[in-house]
Amino acid sequence: MTELLFRDDAYLREADAVVLGHTAEGALIVDRSVFYATAGGQPGDSGYVVWPGGRMAIATATKLEGGAVGLVPGEAVAMPPPGTRLRQVLDWERRYRHMRMHTALHLLSVVIALPVTGGQIGADRGRLDFDMPDPPDDVAALDETLNALIGRDLPVTETWITDAELLANPGLVKTLSVMPPIGQGRVRLVRIGQGAGQVDLQPCGGTHVGRTGEIGRVEIGRIEKKGRQNRRVSISLMA
Repeated sequence: MTELLFRDDAYLREADAVVLGHTAEGALIVDRSVFYATAGGQPGDSGYVVWPGGRMAIATATKLEGGAVGLVPGEAVAMPPPGTRLRQVLDWERRYRHMRMHTALHLLSVVIALPVTGGQIGADRGRLDFDMPDPPDDVAALDETLNALIGRDLPVTETWITDAELLANPGLVKTLSVMPPIGQGRVRLVRIGQGAGQVDLQPCGGTHVGRTGEIGRVEIGRIEKKGRQNRRVSISLMA
């Protein structure tokens, strides 16, 4: 398995790793990864790796069998052989925007308290799909409420529960179509706010900012009808 450094510290921008091997598709398998691997609607990180005598752009990172992470090259260059020690460097600006957007989407699921049927995170724009038969009456009011939550500068923390605890508390899961990954004994919960000021708690393996104030102002865009009861709500980072 690859040690998921991004899960322990979302603000870590660089880290050393050792090459374990290559996939048949040409990805680099590493023993520890600062690159987030594509999952849960969040894109894999990009950046580059460097080692004595070589450098390679990384286009994205993906999950592999057995809990490993593969770094996908962004260019055709000679691959470092297994055993090579290299330095991983994130495209930090892109990752940080993903962190801001991902946290903002958690808050969107608070403002629109309906089951979530899908989602996607981008560096500038993200969206959640809701089981929403009728469109909201006042989008401007939703926008104001969402930005007010962001402006409270609430702490974003994490805790872990067992698989059994999650199964015993199905209300923690907001998504209808995708269950959080279970089977490894424990599940990570992301909490926004603390104590009486808690506004959200849900399973999530993505990267988030440490406080909601880091998100900055967002804007709710078009609300699109996607099927009989499905509606897509998009938001954009304003800076």
